[in-house]
Order: sequence, then C-alpha cells, then structure tokens
Amino acid sequence: MSAPTAVATDTARPASLLVWRLLSLLYDFFPALALWMLVGALFTAGYATGHAARDNIAPFSALQWVLWGCCWVVTGVYAVESWRRGGQTLGMRPWRLQVVGADGTAPTRRQLWLRYAVGTLSVLLGGLGLWWALIDRQRLTWHDRASDTRMRRLPKR
Repeated sequence: MSAPTAVATDTARPASLLVWRLLSLLYDFFPALALWMLVGALFTAGYATGHAARDNIAPFSALQWVLWGCCWVVTGVYAVESWRRGGQTLGMRPWRLQVVGADGTAPTRRQLWLRYAVGTLSVLLGGLGLWWALIDRQRLTWHDRASDTRMRRLPKR
C-alpha cells in the first residue's frame, strides 16, 4: 500500500492568519491601554492645575479630542518602533507573527505608519479590513495592501 502524497502547488492560497492577527491584537491591547493611562494621567494632571478639584475634561471638548489624538500617536509610536526593531510587537511574539515588506525585507517607517493608519481605519469599521483577508486572493488585509507590507508566521524554534 502506498502512502498518500501531498501535492505542492504554487497556486495554493496562503493562510490568512486571521485568528493569529486577532489574538495578537488582543495581546497588544494591554500595552496600549497602559500607554493610554499614562497619557490620560498626564492630561488630567495638567488640566487639574488650572481647574476646580472635581472638575474634569469635558466629553467631546477640543481638549478631549487632543487627548484621543495623543493616545493614537503614542500607540502608533509603540507599534511602528516595535515593527522597526524586529517586525514584532509584544502581542505578535507569542504567535510568531512578523511584519515584513512585500519583498521580504524590512519595511520603511513610512510604510509602517501607513500600515498603522489604515489598520486603525479598518478596526474602526468593525474590523472590515481584517475580515477582507478571508476573501482576498492573496489573503491580504487592507493595511497589508495599502502599505505594501505582509504578515508572516515564523517557524517554531
């Protein structure tokens, strides 16, 4: 009896890595949350110096929008610098995910900021850009395509 053989083809669709990407996002939420708390504490301390003891930053005020913008930038710095130093954030390491350029080289800082910006838009739209990987021919997300980067899964050590 002969053993069944697997036929390798170049036309096989790559894995979407969607589950690994989502788990990575969940893990990365916690360092991002810590950064947001730090930024929020700095804003609150600065705001408290010129206001009453129980006064707080008003919802939907200009200052609150600046706070959200600062949180977005700080999270972007965390992600982009992590990707620049090895292609992985803290949340990507346990799942062996790595961001690389489309040609397999290290992506530029511009590509990584574009990836972060389009990824943010994707998440704000209910993850539509992530779910897109399930129907894309090359299993790429919106931020993969827009930034000309790829997510790959590293082999076990």
